[in-house]
Amino acid sequence: MSGYAQYKNRVKISERHGSGEWVVERVSLLALIPLGVWTAFSAFTLAGADYETVMAWFGRPLNAVLAALTLVVFLGYAALAWKVIIEDYIHRPNNKALLLGLSNLIFLVLAAAGVFLITRLALGSAPLPAGFGA
Repeated sequence: MSGYAQYKNRVKISERHGSGEWVVERVSLLALIPLGVWTAFSAFTLAGADYETVMAWFGRPLNAVLAALTLVVFLGYAALAWKVIIEDYIHRPNNKALLLGLSNLIFLVLAAAGVFLITRLALGSAPLPAGFGA
């Protein structure tokens, strides 16, 4: 999508536009390792807990911040992965642009909704839908 390929002596010149994304993928993956361990430990700890215990857990600021951070980093990593897949396998420029925009929009909406939900849980103002809970 960056234009026509440039050649020097019949050898394609590197556009170097993917190195920044590569670094972001690696840094986010390194961040996801401890966050994933924390998430697994938290899920194991909260398994079988009642509603009040889970709300108290989300009420702790550190837990709410780490949950939101885990969600945002994971969705950012997933968005980059889908971007690479779309760029590699979709060859029509219009379709590629449409799918990239749609993918970015989906991940942005998921991140915003997730952070909103975690914030509501942390503030204690998110009742469960009808039929769930006590």
